[in-house]
Formats: sequence, structure tokens, C-alpha cells
Amino acid sequence: DRLKMAFEGVDTVYHCAAMKHVHLSEVNSFEAVETNIAGTHNVVKAALSSSVDRVIFTSSDKAVNPTSTMGATKLVAERIISSANYYSGPNDTKFATVRFGNVLGSSGSVIPLFEKQIKGGGPLTITDPKMERFFMTISEAVELVIQAGTIGKGGEIFILNMGEPVSILELAKKMINLSGLQIKDSKNPYGDIEIQYTGLRPGEKLFEELLISNSSMPTSHPMIINAIEEFISWNELEPLLDELKVVIKNYNHERLRQLLCQAVPHFNPQSHISDVLYKSNNK
Repeated sequence: DRLKMAFEGVDTVYHCAAMKHVHLSEVNSFEAVETNIAGTHNVVKAALSSSVDRVIFTSSDKAVNPTSTMGATKLVAERIISSANYYSGPNDTKFATVRFGNVLGSSGSVIPLFEKQIKGGGPLTITDPKMERFFMTISEAVELVIQAGTIGKGGEIFILNMGEPVSILELAKKMINLSGLQIKDSKNPYGDIEIQYTGLRPGEKLFEELLISNSSMPTSHPMIINAIEEFISWNELEPLLDELKVVIKNYNHERLRQLLCQAVPHFNPQSHISDVLYKSNNK
């Protein structure tokens, strides 16, 4: 109801609210599902009832072949957006998705973390020396969202062509060097900043992907492509969404995981459902 009030007289909605951190979503699974899935469902319903012209949803590359709760919830949210476009009819609200890589300088991104660790004298912490990520600047992210709102006809999943992924280890080394410092390791024991490897956290991947089906088509913008991916009808999704809300209310761990795997058949969870608040109250 509060969303419907906020949407009155609004032409375009940019839906950016999310539980976006992989490790936090793994241990706050009910909150991740409620925010990323039920929240997106609420945005869709409010937009339709308020006659909003278009809704642009910001998703994540972690939705591609997800191994985490966060990635799975983002993929379900993408499918809610895609199916809502057809549910709403060709002349009503238009829904589209933009799928991001990592945005440099955003909350929780690696560069502010490395900067803080360098200022503190180190060490710089990396989960794995092989880890790679796609990166985009804040201005690129903003342009992608704005362009999607301009060129989208409804139902698209827009992706920015971000080139090759970046090695997190190489990024760490460059940041140390650009700070006028030296890496401290076995070859240079008197260096300034050490790099430590902490191991992958639950749900994390070594490599991120941008396309699920490896099928895409160009758009009118040379740097933006439209991913061609599986579509799920609203009639299939709505019963699942209704049951998810019941599961959240009842704190049913096992059924929550079953429903996520049902909604995302290629979801490959790396850890068990582990909601810290639920566990602390049920010892």
C-alpha cells in the first residue's frame, strides 16, 4: 500500500532496493527472499495498480548460474519482472531488467575496502588468488539504467558490454603500487603491505558470468546487449511466490531451499540454509 502511494503520478520506477551482499544473504536467508523476491513482487503489483509507465529493475551477474541465496533470489526477481511485462499487457506498464557486474566505489565494493586496508597498513585480504570480477564505474551503471528506461520495450534483460573480467589479485597489487608502497612477500620481506588469502565464503564464485544461455542480441546502444533467456509465465510464478511468503512467515528452512531450487533448477547452493536470527532464537 505504501508503494502504491509513492507511485501515484510516477512515470518511471527504478527498482534498486536489495539485499546485495552474498555473505550477508547466506546467513539472513529469509530477509534476502523477502527483500529480493517478495519486495520485487510488491513493486510489480503497485506499479500495475498505479498505472506506472515503466519499471526498470537492477539485477546482478550473481543471478547467472547462481551458487548463492542472493544470486538465486535475484534470478527469481528477474523472472518476476519479465513475466509481469506480459501479464500487464502490451499497452500497459513495461518491465525490463538491467544486469550489473560490480560497481566500482559502491557500498561494499572491493576498492574502498582495499583503500581502507592500505591506510591501516594492511594486510589486503583476498578470498582466492584466482578470483575475477566484471567491473563497471558508477557513471556506466547510471547510463545503463537510464538507457534501459529509454530503449526498453518490455521484457528485456539488458547487459553492459564490460569487456574482460579483472583479476582481484592484480587489482590489489596495482592499488598497493599506486599508493607508493611495495608488496610484502617472500621475495620482498621488507615490503609495506602484505596480501593474505582468506578462502571463498559460502556462496561465492571464483568467476562471474553475464549470460545464462550465451544467447543475446544487439540493441540500439552499441555497448548494451539484450540477453535471450528462459521465460516463466505469471501463472507458473504466482503460486510459487504465494508459497514463498507463507514459508517466510513460518520460518520453514527446508521448504525455503526447496522452493528456491524449484524456481531456479540450475541453482547450485554451496551451503545449507543458515539464518542467524532464527538459529539464535531456537537454540
